[in-house]
Amino acid sequence: MKKLVLTLAAAFLLTSCNMTKIDIKPNADSANLKTATFAGGCFWCMEAAFESLEGVTSVESGYTGGHMENPTYEQVTTGTTGHYEAIEVKYDPAVTDYQKLLDRFWISVDPTDNIGQFIDKGPQYLTAIFYHDNEQKKLAEASKEKLANSGKLNKPIATKILKLEKFYPAETYHQDYYKKKAEQYERYESGSGRKERLNELWGNEKEKEEDLSKLTPLQYKVTQEEGTEPPFQNEYWDHKDEGIYVDIVSGEPLFSSTHKFDSGTGWPSFTQPIDKVVEEQESGPLGRTEIRSVKADSHLGHVFNDRPDGKPRYCINSASLKFIPKKDMKKEGYADYLKLFE
Repeated sequence: MKKLVLTLAAAFLLTSCNMTKIDIKPNADSANLKTATFAGGCFWCMEAAFESLEGVTSVESGYTGGHMENPTYEQVTTGTTGHYEAIEVKYDPAVTDYQKLLDRFWISVDPTDNIGQFIDKGPQYLTAIFYHDNEQKKLAEASKEKLANSGKLNKPIATKILKLEKFYPAETYHQDYYKKKAEQYERYESGSGRKERLNELWGNEKEKEEDLSKLTPLQYKVTQEEGTEPPFQNEYWDHKDEGIYVDIVSGEPLFSSTHKFDSGTGWPSFTQPIDKVVEEQESGPLGRTEIRSVKADSHLGHVFNDRPDGKPRYCINSASLKFIPKKDMKKEGYADYLKLFE
């Protein structure tokens, strides 16, 4: 049975005006867009969570997972249709990727709740990831396993991973409800306990995820999945300007142009990092050691002991770096590092 706050919110819905769903970025090439589907309790809240993600072009509320064709909101709220309240996300794979959508999903829900979400209880409010193909299924399962093994949750994950069969768009008055009826939505969100529980569960994880959401797919793959970019086809391999290179995620200073040299490998190479700003981790018998930043724990590249003088070569991916020119270092907050160029 729904709580009073949900009943009040539903009443507001019935009086809302008819508005057509509008794409966030209508100029995006629809032929190249991909689709993802998630259930995370109240679909108004899930729309708000995903529409702010860079690369997402539109989010539509709807119903999926059940046995009834063309269900209505009133039918789904009975909990007898088998349908979940869900969202269909259209996104541009050139800007973001499915892994980032999964990251946003987890920090937008309580994955340990096996009877609903926050104040909303019932099978229609359960969490689920609905995959569209085998690649999405594989990524979703790996993401769930990683979270389960992370130690961040003190209960088992109740979120299911299910094959998408049919998505039914919800009634027009549900679409973009958090924008059209902002005051009523804020009242509902506050009364549902959603904000408090998400802060309790995720804390600084939300801030970190927001930083990661700004990365390109290559930057994410390199820094978060220990990927390696192609040699000679990256931004800084032959870069010669004066300045410092900072972590693309956190902005922490890592390397200086004063220590950069042409190794002939096709990747940015340095003789040393700035102070103790990187961690070295043994990564196998191939004579290389993984390099990660201290603050953000970003994967940067590897260090090799293959220079003729016996000194190390820090072989770094451009995708893990942002360059701050010497002339801009003071205004960007890196004045303390100008001493490297004295």
